[in-house]
Amino acid sequence: MLLSEVVDTSAAVAATRSRLAKVKALSALLRAAAGAADVVVAVVSFLIGTPRQGRIGAGWRTVLDLAVPAADRAALTVAEVDAALGAVATTSGKGSAQRRVDLLTALFSRATAAEQDFLRRLLTGELRQGALEGVMLDAIASAADVPGETVRRAFMLSGRLPETAVAALEGGPDALEAFRLEIGRPLRPMLASPAESLDEALAELGSCVVEHKLDGARIQVHRSGDEVHVYTRTLREITKTVPELVELVRGLPCTSVVLDGETLALTDEGRPRPFQETMSRFGAQDERELLLHPYFFDCLHLDGKDLLDEPLRDRLAALREVAGEHVIPGALDPSPDEAAAVVTAALGAGHEGVMVKSLSSVYAAGRRGRAWQKVKPVHTLDLVVLGVEWGSGRRRGWLSNLHLGARDPDGGPPVMVGKTFKGLTDELLTWQTKALQDIAVSQDDWVVMVRPELVIEIELDGVQVSPRYPGGVALRFARVVRYRPDKDPSEATTIEEVRALLPSAQPNP
Repeated sequence: MLLSEVVDTSAAVAATRSRLAKVKALSALLRAAAGAADVVVAVVSFLIGTPRQGRIGAGWRTVLDLAVPAADRAALTVAEVDAALGAVATTSGKGSAQRRVDLLTALFSRATAAEQDFLRRLLTGELRQGALEGVMLDAIASAADVPGETVRRAFMLSGRLPETAVAALEGGPDALEAFRLEIGRPLRPMLASPAESLDEALAELGSCVVEHKLDGARIQVHRSGDEVHVYTRTLREITKTVPELVELVRGLPCTSVVLDGETLALTDEGRPRPFQETMSRFGAQDERELLLHPYFFDCLHLDGKDLLDEPLRDRLAALREVAGEHVIPGALDPSPDEAAAVVTAALGAGHEGVMVKSLSSVYAAGRRGRAWQKVKPVHTLDLVVLGVEWGSGRRRGWLSNLHLGARDPDGGPPVMVGKTFKGLTDELLTWQTKALQDIAVSQDDWVVMVRPELVIEIELDGVQVSPRYPGGVALRFARVVRYRPDKDPSEATTIEEVRALLPSAQPNP
């Protein structure tokens, strides 16, 4: 398969707002690639914006500075591009930087202008299309002529979209159904939807559990015998940086287990430290001053038995059996007054609010449904930083006013919904000024536009209809809560979720 076929399909997908048209274009490309597993893996990886080699060791500036005449005709194959990126990624040792440049120069010299543009955006993160994931899953199902739900479940269990595509195209439903929970291979976490109020969540879900919603970082732990692995919500392994969690899980009364939970650093008084302090442990192998405390809320496997399809009530029974004092605080089948008391206790302890979960729900990994609902005293959204304006007055010399975008669920670029400079401390302004310039794609004396890869949590009083921004809505009294390094732009709040906050009396644009 030629790279130009992938480039043309990517352009067609970007050019349409129709989900059906996107699925049709992707499905046709996947059918054309079927029969060559490595090509399918590369094609899917390219289209979701992440080469299968991950980071190849060539920086953003290196790629952008490549000045190579474009080829006159399209002759470069997907396999050749994949092999070249593999060679770049495995280059190391003295002189490796120049060898990477030479390899990339040779690759770009064989690419047409359109292909060079595609490769540049792929290698600098400008093809970040995690939001295209749902569309790609539908395209895989269409190309392989298999049920969409079968594809989604296989992806849930494998955590890898390219491999899921290969299984669907080569083996059909049988190959997809062969995927099982595998200890040491992380699952995509089940997600929650916001609730309007505690009373509404209780009424909708019926028999439920109400738990503290901690201001911590999501973790998933896997244990088989003495072997323990710890993963973040983005499935990144952090085992080596959290030895206290490894030791604790190794000491649980079981032989094998997979647990879902949160971890956070606490003050001497037992209150949560700032979220950034918890996250700093995930990247600091030698940092041991801040101990992390785990709180588990789900058990997905215990001593040889997979529990994903068991109701939450049974999974919680297994959790209490194995995790004991490390189970997150909450109340099972509470009365309205008991549920309200859980909220009061959670907020009093410095946490965000509560989670309300249906006790009959199965674990729908990677899905954001209504079976789990989060109740918080204020509205918060996870938005993507699109740009930032230089400050004035006391903030002169700092990047201050943030441009914020919501995720397009059909794979388009983030949709701008507002700006804010409120809630930024001097420390955060200092960090932000450097970090955002490092990912700048253009800038002038007033504004710096950045690659849409950072997620930030925003507190707001609501939204209103507004023609000022492309999404037809604008944030009201938005304030920065924190950056979310644990979240990818594919997990940002969608434009539909932002519009859902409009007062019901107003028209939905």
